[in-house]
This record gives sequence, C-alpha cells and structure tokens, in this order.
Amino acid sequence: MSTTRKLRLGPLPKTESIKLTFACPTNLKADLDRYSALHAQTYGEAVDVATLIPHMLEAFMAGDRGFRRKVAEHKNHFATASK
Repeated sequence: MSTTRKLRLGPLPKTESIKLTFACPTNLKADLDRYSALHAQTYGEAVDVATLIPHMLEAFMAGDRGFRRKVAEHKNHFATASK
C-alpha cells in the first residue's frame, strides 16, 4: 500500500450488483477518472469509475444525516403501524 494519504473511499468490498446507466457532465467524468487513478495508486489495484460510483453513492448516502433521519422515521412509522 502506498504511503500517500488515504482516500475517504477505502478498498472496495465484493458485492452483487445490477446495471444502472446515467449521464454526467464532462467535468464530473474527469474528476471521477482522477479519483479512480488516485484510488488505484493508494490501494495498489486498478478499479474503473463504473465500479467506484456505487461505493461513492453509498458513502454519500450513509453520511447524509437528513436522509438517515427520514429513513429511520419511515422504519419507525411502519414498525408502530404493524403492532
């Protein structure tokens, strides 16, 4: 492993997935390519942008307090209603 500073997105776990297609601005694609290159340099394993995106989105959503709060409220609502 490189001695460079670690990235927020660590080594990727093996997961089952489905295919999803989306469009993004060219500057975002360039940033994603740069992130992919830095990730490969940091963790010693090449990974393409399409593989990184789901993990980035998952990390983003996990860090979104408002989203987590609403999900918890939604779960609590259904748990209370089913009693």
